Amino acid sequence: MSKPAIVTPDPWLRLQGLTRARVALGRAGVSLPTREVLRFGTAHAQARDAVHQALDVATLQADLRDAGFASLAAHSQATDRSMYLRRPDRGRSLAPESLALLNTEGARLWAPRPRLAVVLADGLSSLATARHGLPLLQALQPYFPDLGTLPVIIASQARVALGDEIGQALGAEQVVVMIGERPGLSSPDSLGLYLTARPRPGLTDAERNCISNVRPEGLTYADAARKLAFLIAGALKLGRTGVDLKDDSDAAPALTDTAGPPRGLAAP
Repeated sequence: MSKPAIVTPDPWLRLQGLTRARVALGRAGVSLPTREVLRFGTAHAQARDAVHQALDVATLQADLRDAGFASLAAHSQATDRSMYLRRPDRGRSLAPESLALLNTEGARLWAPRPRLAVVLADGLSSLATARHGLPLLQALQPYFPDLGTLPVIIASQARVALGDEIGQALGAEQVVVMIGERPGLSSPDSLGLYLTARPRPGLTDAERNCISNVRPEGLTYADAARKLAFLIAGALKLGRTGVDLKDDSDAAPALTDTAGPPRGLAAP
């Protein structure tokens, strides 16, 4: 007589091929198998590290420069990570020296009143920004042939609303904040995109549009760029972002074709 298996496989094991969520883990007696306990500990440590890891601004700036993007580095009023986590309000306002930098160097690097400014913000996962920020910008370039001439700001200790003050300082018509999202136990590097028209301090989240879970295992760069381009074009027509601007990109015709430049996104 053969001995019973120590680990009982979960009959839903096939679901693991459809998601990175923690499903169909099996069991050993009344507990999880040892390998799953260890994987959980690793995932938890990765999530904690993602929150506390500092964004390597110098490396990101160098990578952007090599790809043809000029950038400036800015900082919120949260002086360190501890303050950032304890005082969310400080992460929503620019440090005075960063505001002065945008007013002076921003005017030197970029034309006044750019139609779009991009903020690459560390948020709650600098890992997401470091991994996905540049590839997403490159995926967005087919929709914006002049993207390399538009402002790119790398923001440290940043919350989403920091983009409002950055956009206002640059005189941008719209600002998109690409920010590291709160890590999950299967996604320590998820990037969120927040689009805001006529950015200025005091706006609420109801006045922006969000695209979340941008990463190869979630929403791909190509799909995220397509959705973002659709929302930007819609905001140009509507004159605002937020609850009145709907993401119908999956039902809409393509914004680009092989016969010419992107449609609906040309500078006025």
